[in-house]
Amino acid sequence: MAAHYRDGVTDGLERSQARGVLYPQRLPRFTRLAPPAAASGLVEWFWIPQWNLPDGVVSSQPILGYPAANLAVEPDGVTLWGATTRASARELRGSGWAVGALLKPAAYARLHDAPSDLVDDHVVLDEPELQRMVSAAMPDLDAAVAAISAWLAERVGAPSPEARLANEMAALLMTDAAIVRLDDAAERLRVSVRTLQRLAHRTVGLSPAAMIRRRRLQEAAQRVREDPDAPLADIATHLGYADQAHLAHDFRTVLGFTATDYRAAR
Repeated sequence: MAAHYRDGVTDGLERSQARGVLYPQRLPRFTRLAPPAAASGLVEWFWIPQWNLPDGVVSSQPILGYPAANLAVEPDGVTLWGATTRASARELRGSGWAVGALLKPAAYARLHDAPSDLVDDHVVLDEPELQRMVSAAMPDLDAAVAAISAWLAERVGAPSPEARLANEMAALLMTDAAIVRLDDAAERLRVSVRTLQRLAHRTVGLSPAAMIRRRRLQEAAQRVREDPDAPLADIATHLGYADQAHLAHDFRTVLGFTATDYRAAR
């Protein structure tokens, strides 16, 4: 059964998959779907916003992205977005849709030969047939997802052993709260720290340490949003920050506001 995230309300979706949206109550219709089996080694999940806003209404959607790349198909093109080091926002107007795939490293490393060059950047792909197939499928979400999955499977092929290791690395760093140091991840994956660093550089574009920091900040933002009574010092300690000051620094540096301000505006 596919997991969904609609209209700002989680329904069968793991909490770790809902962290990137900073203000879920502001979302238009938004659905997340698990990939079909043929694309399970290539895509973490698909995300599909759809909106139809009145004239003059603008919906701003701040996002604290996952440490991964995204492939997005929209009515006007196909875009490959690299991993990000800061929060971003998109302003929605009128009506529209997008069908996006949060890519696993196995797929990303085959779609772009230098992931580190695409950090905080994007490239438009000349893929008119993919755009045509997805546009023809919408608004049938399952058909749209199937079209992108088939395209990825053909374009990328079966993951190599290194690609499968990169997928394991990304899953570990993106989801496991017990991993707070690079040594922890290297030990879990049974590789050296240097091997892990090189693998992340080649397949994600970010360092493993940066991936861990992003996951912790996502978790912190989610805790601040969902538990208004939790002391910020306790959240910092629980997530492996040295102290509350380090959590505050991450909020200001990456998000541009304090945890206290975020809690008040949630």
